[in-house]
Amino acid sequence: MVTLAHGGGALRTGAGALRLVESRTTDPETVNVTEYVAAVAAHCPWLAPSVERGSTGWTVYEAVGVAECVEAGVFHACVQAAEWVRPLANRPHGALVCENVVVLGAGQEALDWPHWVLKHLYGPVGLMFGKFAAGEERMDRYGRRIPVPPASFLPVRVAVPARDARFLRRTPDLCAAMAVAVDDGRDVFEGVPCAWKEIKQWAHHLLPGR
Repeated sequence: MVTLAHGGGALRTGAGALRLVESRTTDPETVNVTEYVAAVAAHCPWLAPSVERGSTGWTVYEAVGVAECVEAGVFHACVQAAEWVRPLANRPHGALVCENVVVLGAGQEALDWPHWVLKHLYGPVGLMFGKFAAGEERMDRYGRRIPVPPASFLPVRVAVPARDARFLRRTPDLCAAMAVAVDDGRDVFEGVPCAWKEIKQWAHHLLPGR
């Protein structure tokens, strides 16, 4: 059983649901995403300078467990990434810091709930989570086709409220919280259950219309 300690106890996640394929690296070539990163840079003005400064990290896992355990593993891996980013956010060039959790063999369904919970936990301390499923086709706000991700991954980076507000239209309360976010070092898990199944149940109250 993989655990991550927090103020309310130990965050319990899936056992053996993810297999580490590639430890954290800042070289996109190591994880075979060089061409993808170059293509996406046309849509994100921060990506190229982040990669050039070695501020973009990649950690690659393979999904090897049952669905709910994979979700839990993804959540746990992303919490580790977020806690890596937090102390770097206010350092020089902190706005360029981005950590990517890649999960081979995982589809959209393995990302949805972890992403939903993570953005609500970390948005109020100024972090933004993205979500990209392997093979997913999207258009940007200018109607340009966004490069198709070669693998599923969730990036976490320092929020840019003026730009990120468009990604949070369905969650106005979160958008408002992120607009004034300050990372005061709080335990984002205070009052949150420890087991992934219970975390998902807790997160239902955050759904629109509730």
